[in-house]
Amino acid sequence: MNTSTHVNEKIYDLAIIGGGINGVGIAVDAAGRGLSVFLCEQDDLASHTSSASSKLIHGGLRYLEHKEFRLVREALAEREVLLEKAPHVIRPMRFIMPHRPHLRPAWLIRTGLFFYDHLGKRKKLLGSNNVYFKADSPLNAAITQGFEYSDCAVDDARLVVLNAVQAREKGANVVTRTRCISAHRENEFWVVHLESKQQGKYQIKAKALVNAAGPWVAKFIREDLHLKSPYGIRLIQGSHIIVPKLFDGDKAFIMQNDDRRIIFAIPYLDKFTMIGTTDREYSGDPALVQISTEEIDYLLSVSNAHFKKQLKHQDIISTFAGVRPLCDDESDNPSAITRDYTLALSKVQKGEAPLLSVFGGKLTTYRKLAESALLQLKPFFPQMQGKWTAHHSLPGGEQMGTVADLAEKIQQQITDAPDALTNRWASAYGSRIWQIVGAIDSVTELGQNFGHGLFAKEVDYLIDQEWAVLSEDILKRRTKLYLEFEPDQVEGLDEYLVESHKRRSQEIAA
Repeated sequence: MNTSTHVNEKIYDLAIIGGGINGVGIAVDAAGRGLSVFLCEQDDLASHTSSASSKLIHGGLRYLEHKEFRLVREALAEREVLLEKAPHVIRPMRFIMPHRPHLRPAWLIRTGLFFYDHLGKRKKLLGSNNVYFKADSPLNAAITQGFEYSDCAVDDARLVVLNAVQAREKGANVVTRTRCISAHRENEFWVVHLESKQQGKYQIKAKALVNAAGPWVAKFIREDLHLKSPYGIRLIQGSHIIVPKLFDGDKAFIMQNDDRRIIFAIPYLDKFTMIGTTDREYSGDPALVQISTEEIDYLLSVSNAHFKKQLKHQDIISTFAGVRPLCDDESDNPSAITRDYTLALSKVQKGEAPLLSVFGGKLTTYRKLAESALLQLKPFFPQMQGKWTAHHSLPGGEQMGTVADLAEKIQQQITDAPDALTNRWASAYGSRIWQIVGAIDSVTELGQNFGHGLFAKEVDYLIDQEWAVLSEDILKRRTKLYLEFEPDQVEGLDEYLVESHKRRSQEIAA
């Protein structure tokens, strides 16, 4: 690695630290308003909190109990906006809440669902209704009725990547595996010191600094900027288990538990059920968070209290855990800590470069958070253009129709492509799939087959266009094929990536 530090002479309007959903959301909004933007992420895009969610775009029904009406109203309205922007990675989903009278009375749930139906504008999503369970229900026989309502499922990591792709297309410079070592003010600029394996140490200048470091937001202020953080941060661990399909159909279940928490059981990737999430304080390194035995026991217990099919530890195929960086509101109950976001703009002297830090936030409201962030920064950039993201599709969402229609079009061109492959392509890439397949008309032209419908053409696209470097980037965050791949297949993909990296390095050197 090059140990000397070189200077990128370009002065950016914004330097953004953090490649999770909030960082890329601010980057794409700012770039689309005519600002020059630099974003760095220390690992892969969405490699921490933003890929460890329950993979929902939802209003947050349970937040009504904590009187978070502003957050719920904003989130409910955003469901429709995001469905329109990204119909490939976001889809409507019906949720069934089995009624357990000793936990919440029916009138309370009906009241909550009435608010849920009417707090935000609802055009595409169906309203709530009562449901009654028959003998063929997957639920325990004692559960005879419940409630049903609408929210949306999302591929969380792909939502992040698509925003990053759009930010780049709007002119932003997005770099991954690049750590911000430190930053300091020099009059009207921030000097940002960076380090990556590719470029070694270098620095850039920016007129404003946005700290969207997620779980590291307060640590970054204290240790890298040597400033006082305006807010404390509470790291709340949320963990999930993935098991073989627990029930038929495409509806999810929202299960109430005796501790008044709710747990989702969500159909996942056609073959599995995802169960989560937990809520507990976390004090370790956010990069090392893992599900605990107690959390596994808790999730199994809640599932087994609801479903006829009883789960054991050995049924678990995979697990994942992440930490939500919530603004510390001094609540005693981790479930009651606000999920709303707080934006902290540092007080600056005249002519001094501003710092904007993002505390908290939800996947669902990332776009509104970005608009709020740019409203705070507008006094420093009077030339900034107006809001634009609400009515612009994300990459792949342009002129795609429905996922089913697109999958059919792909199959008309590549007649030997199996349904599972064309459906995955359509729901991952939308109309951008044509950039991968071009004019080819047979799967034999897709190059090396790594297994489970992953071919070299797709891998090359992910390297060239979506910042993929490692097999984990591709299998976990870009395609979700990690649940299917055997170790020897992962090894084959790793070998290809090493060779691809060598070839690209030689081309650049030449």
